Amino acid sequence: MPSDPFPSESAAATAGTPEVTHVPNHQTAALIVAAGKGLRAGGGLAKQWRPLAGRRVIDWTLDAFRKVGIDQIALVLSPQDTEIWQEFAAQDDILLTRGGATRSQSVANGLELLAHHDVDRVLIHDAARPCVSGRVIHDVLSALDTSLAAAPALAVTDALWRGADGYVTGTQDRAGLCAAQTPQGFRLAEIRAAHQQLAANSMDAADDVEVARAAGIDVAIIPGDPDNMKITRPEDFDRAARILGGDMDVRLGNGYDVHRFGPGDEVVLCGVPLAHDRGLQGHSDADVGLHAITDALYGALAEGDIGRHFPPSDPQWKGAASDIFLRHAADLTRSKGYQISNVDCTLVCEFPKITPHAPAMRAVVAEILSIDISRVSIKATTSERLGFTGRGEGIAAIATACVVKP
Repeated sequence: MPSDPFPSESAAATAGTPEVTHVPNHQTAALIVAAGKGLRAGGGLAKQWRPLAGRRVIDWTLDAFRKVGIDQIALVLSPQDTEIWQEFAAQDDILLTRGGATRSQSVANGLELLAHHDVDRVLIHDAARPCVSGRVIHDVLSALDTSLAAAPALAVTDALWRGADGYVTGTQDRAGLCAAQTPQGFRLAEIRAAHQQLAANSMDAADDVEVARAAGIDVAIIPGDPDNMKITRPEDFDRAARILGGDMDVRLGNGYDVHRFGPGDEVVLCGVPLAHDRGLQGHSDADVGLHAITDALYGALAEGDIGRHFPPSDPQWKGAASDIFLRHAADLTRSKGYQISNVDCTLVCEFPKITPHAPAMRAVVAEILSIDISRVSIKATTSERLGFTGRGEGIAAIATACVVKP
């Protein structure tokens, strides 16, 4: 076997079985194997049903194929997963079949199901590979234009050892060796026949490439992706979450509020009372800083402003402490699956002086939002004695909030 398992650009054009020609008007389905127990990954639940970056592993896997336009998916489930069966039975692009005692039997069941539909190519994929990219899926499909079978793989670059009882017992030449990945793509008729032959011989196989090769089918290798990992151990979930973070939902919101000065002997700014010769007027405690931050969070969620959630016409909010509003915005953020990444608030006024009190304000806001103080910025500026703030008629606040859904 050559040291480089991947063909050159010119060789790739002729790789595979020579007599195979392009299949016009092909119909492709994905076959997702999700019938296993997968308990080595921990959590007391099969790994395909465990949460990952705000969703289940299986949800990421299915969406990877939907995003590239695969609109027919055969899902192989355990017969014991009755509630999950009902869930997916309601999805128009999902076909369901029962898993077998082995992976090969599960795949064979899926292939038999697809044989009764208008499908001539199939991508067989492990449910526990949620990070598969559109590039890998597309490259496998493209390879099927000139080959009966194609699969992604990574060339082995690390030194390989044999071991026993915790000690190295030997080495293995890595030349030509590949680490297999999925999806593994096939012409449906050929891989179905190969699985039937495997079953007739009462044999099993590690993957579908082994099944194909046992039936004499050449399998083209396309470059895999290091991120296309298979979740196997508990620590794999953290790595997969970092990879999938590239698709995280990041939202920004801004808030702006103004309150005029009136009678009083203190103002409350970002939750901190400050002695002053006047107070701020408003329906609540007129904390202009907290109001701006609250509106920034509502804005990031497209949930309107404070007035929508706490109408000034409602007497129960007369004189209310503004931390009530901000806590509501924070709770709403989390209920929608978002985390508060950071907030930044600028108070615009000639007086009182804000800078000496900014650390206390940051601490209060951080406590209300249940985030680290390093994620809270409170600062101040003047308007160079221009406008209503420059004339000392009131205080304005501008705030920005960033929320993230992993």
